[in-house]
This record gives sequence, structure tokens and C-alpha cells, in this order.
Amino acid sequence: MEKDTRGGEGPNRQGREPDGKNGFFNFLVIGIVITFALNIVVGGFSANQRVEIGYGQFLSLVEADAVKHVRIENDQIALTLKEDASAGRVREILGADNSAGGMQVPENGKAGSRVFYTGRLDDPALVERLNSKNVAFYRPIIRSNPIMEFISSWIFPLLIFYVVYFFIMRKFSAQMGGGMGGILNAGKSKAKYYDMEKNTHVSFDDVAGQDEAKESLKEMVDYLHRPEKYQEIGAKQPKGALLVGPPGTGKTLLAKAVAGEAKVAFLSLSGSEFVEMFVGVGASRVRDLFAQAAKHAPCIIFIDEIDAIGKSRDNQMGGNDEREQTLNQLLAEMDGFDSSKGILILAATNRPEILDKALLRPGRFDRRIIVEKPDLPGREAILLVHAKKVRLEKTVNLREIALATSGAAGADLANMINEAALRAVRLGRNEVTQEDLMEAVETVIAGKEKKDRILSKKEKRMVAFHEVGHALASALQKHSQPVHKITIVPRTMGALGYTMNLPEEEHYLLTKSDLLAQITCLLAGRAAEEIEFGEMSTGAANDIERATRLARNMVTQYGMSERFGLMSLESLQNQYLDGRNVFTASEASGGDVDREVAGILENCHTEALHLLRENRDKLSDIAACLIERETISGAEFMEFLEEQKSA
Repeated sequence: MEKDTRGGEGPNRQGREPDGKNGFFNFLVIGIVITFALNIVVGGFSANQRVEIGYGQFLSLVEADAVKHVRIENDQIALTLKEDASAGRVREILGADNSAGGMQVPENGKAGSRVFYTGRLDDPALVERLNSKNVAFYRPIIRSNPIMEFISSWIFPLLIFYVVYFFIMRKFSAQMGGGMGGILNAGKSKAKYYDMEKNTHVSFDDVAGQDEAKESLKEMVDYLHRPEKYQEIGAKQPKGALLVGPPGTGKTLLAKAVAGEAKVAFLSLSGSEFVEMFVGVGASRVRDLFAQAAKHAPCIIFIDEIDAIGKSRDNQMGGNDEREQTLNQLLAEMDGFDSSKGILILAATNRPEILDKALLRPGRFDRRIIVEKPDLPGREAILLVHAKKVRLEKTVNLREIALATSGAAGADLANMINEAALRAVRLGRNEVTQEDLMEAVETVIAGKEKKDRILSKKEKRMVAFHEVGHALASALQKHSQPVHKITIVPRTMGALGYTMNLPEEEHYLLTKSDLLAQITCLLAGRAAEEIEFGEMSTGAANDIERATRLARNMVTQYGMSERFGLMSLESLQNQYLDGRNVFTASEASGGDVDREVAGILENCHTEALHLLRENRDKLSDIAACLIERETISGAEFMEFLEEQKSA
């Protein structure tokens, strides 16, 4: 059960009037004040445009042929003067009694846009007088209604103001703090409240492939359940734990599993929800968050993407007062609360290197729990967890899928299972097969097949020789991975064909021979083009990029260069995101690195040419078979290769 503690009635709002009522009351008061002011302004403007005159003056103006038209109402007569009326005569008539009434008459004797009115008397000859002077007159059919006047003067302006408030101010208020309280609630925490005593859907059984992380978190859960066992020996509960790892590895899922296992309240929000455009709002939300946690104790606070407010305050060109104040308040609150009350703080990030050192010290985040991408057993366990939700064919081998997905995170594996289930439904089956799973892996990695892209015969031959070059180099080298599939069917991510290699087992270390074999396989596609067609194509762009990256890592990070030896020339930054390398050596060394990398690539390219020239017949025959069939499995490729050897 999820509750929103930003405003309105909720567990943290007991004893207070709901913010919605406060907001409506504030709107009502402001609306009445503005409407009253508008009525005063409009009434004053109308008063300036209407001038009261005596009945005798009205008759004199009629006799002077200065009246244009007359409006006869129940209790008054309104008249408008002609624009060409004699100025002196009008001034004489209107100025006759002005000294007593204090009425101001324009200097030119004309009223301009003003309307003159006088009280209505019982005068039977009035109509005859008006007709004799050709004065247009009428009496309105619609009579004045006090109720309608009240609605038009008060109710209608209030409705207009409410519409403006609802569509503009309410939207702004939601951005500033949510609910009808608007700006008054800007400092309220946006944390979502989960009552895990009733919601036990997430537990450690739902988290696979992260055994070490679960082991660290289980101890925290046990402390929340049985604190006396730890207090007897003098142990204190850790105040917080920082979950660090790449995106999609299950950091948020682990935090929910901790709350589900502990059966305690769970307050969840993102680091970006603290920061607003107004200075002080973030700090106020931090205070409100810990106040909520104290009410719900024992509970767990989970801050996702904490790097949004926890960036280091050192060596910054430009500061951010709001973010720094929010961080300072968070540091103060983490120091101030008593961990014995059962409040545990969990936070997640994939950029730990940019976090402030004060945030990472013991006493705030006592533990750093690494949530890495899963290894082979972990991937298989994750696939088993997600496979329980779909109907699988009995012959499905999830270990083979785990081998094919090296480097995949938990979210990637869940997506692959779902893609396989969708494909099975699309093809009219009620069970997911091994073929569906492998196709899902290829879809996630390389995209869907582009059946509408038709290659010319020359391009098709070139792609076929290119891919067979990769496959032959893999099969003919001792340190290469076995070939699983060769295809020349284009994919949506830009590949015109690809060769899939599957390792026989998970490797955690790579030797220099392994890396050189990988580079040779990558460059063998270009080598096959050169041998068969005597020219190069753009199809090897991605192969060259990957080969260059491997060769550069050998020189700058792995110490596998004869020239530089064990010297480290690059450092890894953003380890859990893009894994970008930053060159740390001098500019002079940079040129030497480029020459060393070029030498490694040239040697591997020469080796690829040598392997393919020695097996030119196999290259041509397998390429011809691939052109005809478009896709060859790894088993078929090895059978064809053995037949060629025996022949």
C-alpha cells in the first residue's frame, strides 16, 4: 500500500487540518478581496462616466435641441447629448445650478462620453416634448434584477478567478510542493510511504545474483528484528548503507527487499526531489523527511540517485547554494538521529567517485555495498527468477542463455525474458522455447531483423566473406571463443551481419594471448575483404573501434607493452557508467602510445591475413553456403569446417 506524505491527510498529518481545506480557504479570502477591489474600481469608473442633473435641466436640454437620445427606466431617465450641440448653450444650462450641486462641467461645455441622468417624474407631456424635438427615446424591456447584478458583480468574477487559480496556480503549486497547499507546502518531503506490514510482495527471494549484497543487508534486517541481541555485546546498528553499482543491477529492488523482510515502514524518494529553484526548500524537505521517519520508527529511508544532492563541495568552479544547503542539512540530520530507534538509511548511486567525503565517512554511511553486474551463476539465478513468471518449454536451457549474456545486468535479463515471451505469443505458441530466448538475446544486443533491407549481390558477398573471416579466425586460434552463430541478416542497430561467439565458461582474467586473439578475430573481417575483393569497405568500422580500444587498454592499463612496461598511463573514471579512461601521462608519451597501439593492430592484422590465406578454400566455400542460407549455426559451421579438413 503506497501513500503520499507530501500533503493532505496521511500518517504524518495527524492533528492538523488537511492542506486542501487550507488552500481553498486561502483562495476564497484572496478571491473576495480581489473581487471587492474590482467592484470599487469599476464602480468608481462608472461614477466618473455618469453625471446627475436636475429634471428642469433635462427639459432645458431637450428644448435646446441638444439631446441625442433618451433611455426611460423605472426610476430614472438617462440621456446622451449630441456631439454638435452648441457648447455655450449646454454650458449655460448645466452650469446654472452647478454651484449648489458641485457638479463639474467640461470646459468645452460637452460631456464627451459621459451619460447624464435625472430622476423620473410623473410628466404626461414628456413624450410629446421628445417627439417635437425629434429625440429618440425607448424603454428597456428587461428590468433590473438585484440577484443577477449580484451574480455578475461577485459570483462571476470569483468563478473566473478560480479557473485561473486551478489551471495555473495549482500546477505551479504541484511543482513547488504538491497538493492544494501550494507554496506553503514547498518544504514538505516528497517521500512515498510504503506500509510493508501489509505489502510483503518484495523479499530477498526476489533478488538473485547478488548474494554478497544480500548477506550484508540481512544483518541489518536482523538488527531491526532483534536489536537486544546486538546491544548485549555492545554492537550498534549501522546508520546507513550506500548501494553502489551500474544501472539496472537491482539497487532499488534490494532496498525494497530489505523493507519487505524487516516488515517496517519504507520511505522512498529520489535525490533530485530535494532540490528546487528556491534556496532553503531542499533543506526543509530533509528536515521533514527525518521528522516523518521518527514518527514511523522503526523504518527505512531510501534515497535513490543520492549523487543529485551529494556531489563533492571541493574544487568546483561554480557553487550551487541550494544543493549545498540541502547536503549540509542531510549531513546534520544523519549525525543527529538516534540509530537505536530503528531508523536505517539506504542510498543508491552509480557515481560514488563524485560524492562528498563527509557523506561517506563512518557514522553516516557505515557500509558501502557493491552491487555488481552478475557473473554466470548469478545470471542463471536471475533468469530462473524471471522465468517463473512465464511458461517455458521443458527443453529450455537457461545456462546457455546465461553464457550468451556476459556483461548483462538484471534489468537486461528481465527484458530478454519478456521479449522471448512476446515473440512466442507473436508466433502463436503458448510456451517460450530456446529459440525465442536466443532471438530475444540477439534483439536486445543487435536489434530486430530488418527484413525490408535488401542488399545487392556484391554487398551480400562482401558481408558474407567478412563474417566468415571472423568465424574462421575464431575457429583456427587456440585462445578464441567458439562460434555460436553466423548471419548476414541486417539488424536495426546498424549491423549488416554478425558472428556470435559464446564462451564455454565464465572468465574473470584475460591473458595477453587471449587479448591478441580477440583483436585478430576482430580484424579478420577486414582481412577477408582484402583477400577476396582486393579492397576495403566501411563494414569494419565497429571492429576497428573495438580492436583499437582493446589494444590501447593493453598499453595504458594492463602493462602489456614492451615500450612502457608496467607503467600506468590511463585511469578509469565513472566505473559504473561509461567506464571512460582519462589519459594521465605526458603529451610526449601520448604519441608513443599511439605508435605502440598501431603496432599491435598491424601485427594482429598480419596474423589474420596469414590464417585466412592458408584456409582460402574454406573461406570461399563457407561464404558461398552462408550467402545461400543467410544464417549458419555454430554446430553447422564446425561440421562444415571438419568436412573441409577431411577433404
